[in-house]
This record gives sequence, C-alpha cells and structure tokens, in this order.
Amino acid sequence: QVQLVESGGGLVQAGGSLRLSCAASGRTFSRYAMGWFRQAPGKEREFVAAITGSGGWTNYADSVKGRFTISRDNAKNTVYLQMNSLKPEDTAIYYCAAAEVIAVVTTRYDYWGQGTQVTVSS
Repeated sequence: QVQLVESGGGLVQAGGSLRLSCAASGRTFSRYAMGWFRQAPGKEREFVAAITGSGGWTNYADSVKGRFTISRDNAKNTVYLQMNSLKPEDTAIYYCAAAEVIAVVTTRYDYWGQGTQVTVSS
C-alpha cells in the first residue's frame, strides 16, 4: 500500500513557476514508477509526466515538454514536478500516482493522491 500526498499548488501569473511535491509513505517507494496527471474542469484526466523508479528515464506530454521537469528523491520518498513558463491552459488539479511500470495512461496506476490545485492567471 502506498499513500501519496501532493503539495505546492497555488495561484500564479502566466509565465511564472511552481514546484509540486508528492510525498509517499512506505519503504518501497523506489520500486514504483511515478506519474503526474492533471484534470481541468469538464475535461478528462490527462498525462503530464512520468519517471521510472530509479529516476533514470522520464516521459512528458507534448504540451509540457521543455517547460516541466519531473524528478524524484528516493531517500525522501518524494517526487517533484517543476513547472516553468506556466500558461493559463495549465490550470487544473494536479495528481501524482504510483505504478508498477512507467505508463502514460491512468489505468496503469494503482495509487493516487488527493490532488493539488494549480491556477494560472492571464
């Protein structure tokens, strides 16, 4: 069982930056690939970024490539999402999730956090 708690969301102006954190419980954090997803009002939850258990490989949605960076610190059981050059269309609830294998679809993830709101004003 893995419990995930996101933090770091908030209100920021377009062009600004935020760093999201996701703290995980348990001693097996490094076994899990971690992903970030987001869901805007009236839209489906969509993939943002993912990272393997070792941190050696990452994957990004085209919409965030070059602006967002996913990383992890296995000693701290934490995964991060650094978001730069934010745009109003990045406004959403951001969720972190854990999976046995790195993936881009929600159905491959077994554990989810409660989400953190990110709002980007124009």
